[in-house]
Amino acid sequence: MIGIDVGGANLKIVNGEGVRIHYCPLWENTPLTSLLAPYSSLHDETAAVVMSGELADCFSDKGKGISFIVNAVQKAFPDARFYGTDGRFHDHAVPQLGAANWLASADFLRADYPDAVLLDIGSTTADIIPLGRFESLLGLSDLNRLQKGYLVYTGMLRGNVATLLQSVQVDKVKTAVSSEFFAAAADAHLVLGHITPSMYLCDTADKAEKTRFASLRRLARVVCADLDEIGEENAAGIAQQFWDIQRNLIANKVRSVMEASGSTRVLTAGIGAPLFARELEGTDLSCNLGERADALPAYAVRELALRDGIFSRLTGPGKR
Repeated sequence: MIGIDVGGANLKIVNGEGVRIHYCPLWENTPLTSLLAPYSSLHDETAAVVMSGELADCFSDKGKGISFIVNAVQKAFPDARFYGTDGRFHDHAVPQLGAANWLASADFLRADYPDAVLLDIGSTTADIIPLGRFESLLGLSDLNRLQKGYLVYTGMLRGNVATLLQSVQVDKVKTAVSSEFFAAAADAHLVLGHITPSMYLCDTADKAEKTRFASLRRLARVVCADLDEIGEENAAGIAQQFWDIQRNLIANKVRSVMEASGSTRVLTAGIGAPLFARELEGTDLSCNLGERADALPAYAVRELALRDGIFSRLTGPGKR
């Protein structure tokens, strides 16, 4: 069996052979079925699936996004089953399938870590999930999670650094920033050594190379400058100032959810797991799960389907 997480930007796959992450920007008409077909032609005859890609703005509404993803997956895996925010598996497109990937992770982990908050920090967002409150999580949309502080729209790779920065210090002078998309979060994290060039799994703002020097050049543009105009130290300073704000934003949200839920520890997953485990004195799930922690929802939905025997027990749409 294969576990699949269809995001707006990344396609994450977990099977018996390991983890694969494909950059898959749905808004650029990425051929989702073609990316999945090689896996179905191997030995993976069934697929358990979660998604968040229905929010991509190539779809006029989330319902159309859900239907597109379901249809594209079922062309490769006709018997695919999809996990929803109702905590159930479905065999056709229903509204509950939208943005249910985080709930699959919670469902998988909650029995073993009922006293923990999970921080899954990926390329684009941070999911903050109180695992001991599973019943209260059922049915939550991304809108609800934004309102509750369970979803923070900042991540390790994608996103304009100017969404968190209003001004920066350049040569000790407070300097307003441009809101143009000149540099991504990945540029800041690459410059600071939090990621390697091989982990820069998204497009750059200028479609140029993924090196430290190129990232410094892009960061200089945030204050409408060339790199030789402000120097590498100031450009690296922009990266550090972005990280300071991002780190504090996420850490404060995690602490708030911990306090409200009575949780006593933090688990981390996703590409930012090691970094935030250090920052929050938490447990990095990659120590136990290895690379599967980088694709936790895909791994989780696969394990839930195996645990519940949904392919042998499914008797009708939406039942397990």
